[in-house]
Amino acid sequence: MVTPSRITLARKRRGLTLAELSDRAGVSLQSLSNYETGRTAPRPDTVAKIASALDFPTAFFEGSALDELPAEGISWRARSKTSARVLEAARAAGALGAMLYEWIDERFRLPEVNVPSLGKPDPETAAGMVRTRWGLAEAPAPNMVHLLEAHGVRVFSLDPDHAEVDAFAVWRDGVPFVFLNTLKSAERGRFDAAHELGHLVMHGSEHACSGPEAERQANDFASAFLMPRASVLGHMPSGAHVDQILRGKRIWNVSAMALTYRMHDLGLLSDWQYRSTCAELSRLGYRSGEPQGMSQRETSQVLTKVFTALRSKRVRPGSVAAELGLTSEEMNRLMFGLTLTTFEGKGQQATAAATRSLSVVP
Repeated sequence: MVTPSRITLARKRRGLTLAELSDRAGVSLQSLSNYETGRTAPRPDTVAKIASALDFPTAFFEGSALDELPAEGISWRARSKTSARVLEAARAAGALGAMLYEWIDERFRLPEVNVPSLGKPDPETAAGMVRTRWGLAEAPAPNMVHLLEAHGVRVFSLDPDHAEVDAFAVWRDGVPFVFLNTLKSAERGRFDAAHELGHLVMHGSEHACSGPEAERQANDFASAFLMPRASVLGHMPSGAHVDQILRGKRIWNVSAMALTYRMHDLGLLSDWQYRSTCAELSRLGYRSGEPQGMSQRETSQVLTKVFTALRSKRVRPGSVAAELGLTSEEMNRLMFGLTLTTFEGKGQQATAAATRSLSVVP
């Protein structure tokens, strides 16, 4: 039995319109519309055509209904520069990530959610409150992916084919999700993780906010979270030169541009010093990259532990993908850059029982 919403989700995941899928699958536009609305059901040979056109196993379309991630709960950066089709594809991938999370959650004890909803404080205050709640005080933030996961945030990768999407976060049934672009420098990946934490904290379901103002608030939150005011004032001199900024950024593992912005925000750089420093950093290549930056990007502790534990039980990632009705490649994209796990095989091994006998709680 085909689930209509899964056809729609798979089509959006591939960034296709109904007309484009019609051409690709050789199925009439009207028939596809009827299948997606549930007015009629496709025959098995038609399902096979649709599955082939969308590069999904036919088993995917026979699963239970999947809820898409709530569009109104996502704040996209540079939305005007990114097509609606790409954003829909990223959101559809997010729904697949949520499906994988549910599979994991049935079998492993994951960290409890400990992300506050703080709508009223300004970003600086909100960042300080989260730091206090998580016991960070003024110390540099550790691995941001590990930190989010330790407090119950489910972290997945964005499809590397959609590099124009920076990152996004969303609450779903009381569970926070963050999807990161893992093609950026390690320093910018940390800032993205903190930025999305800001959205979760300040713009959750109780305090919905989107658009440029929400993005500005999330940027200010990330800046304050990664570079606490007292810490920056204690380490960085007023009017610091570029070489001092390049040394200083290693304290907080942030980009040179992010530290320059923070110093200007805290009054350590005048307007003229800020502009001239940004110009010099751009000349040195720090506008688009992070020369001599962190040697490795931050990866997922939860996903690595989960798939290591599964391997010890002779359950291969390909088996998990097959059980979810996904290709190994599709599931790999949800974890690209976050884990060293590689997916091979076609799911020939026995699947894991839903025992929750293993724990990935730090």
